[in-house]
Amino acid sequence: MTLSKPYDDSNWKEEYKSYTNSKRELQLLEHGANSLAQSWHLGSLYNNWKKIKGYDKLDPKENKGQLQSSLQDFFKKQDNVSKS
Repeated sequence: MTLSKPYDDSNWKEEYKSYTNSKRELQLLEHGANSLAQSWHLGSLYNNWKKIKGYDKLDPKENKGQLQSSLQDFFKKQDNVSKS
């Protein structure tokens, strides 16, 4: 199963250069990340680029509700199991 994106992001770094004038961001876009913190920053820039282009609306929707319960619910279930 191949997950393909409905948009081409192969040249996103070059496109994003026109949206920033920060030396730090331009260097990061040109040379890539050298540390974990820089990779987080680069990921943030990528997400900003997707928002600018409107591609963030094409991302999968967050799973809300399924498999989410409170810790209180968990303890109640555990009490019911231990009483059985």
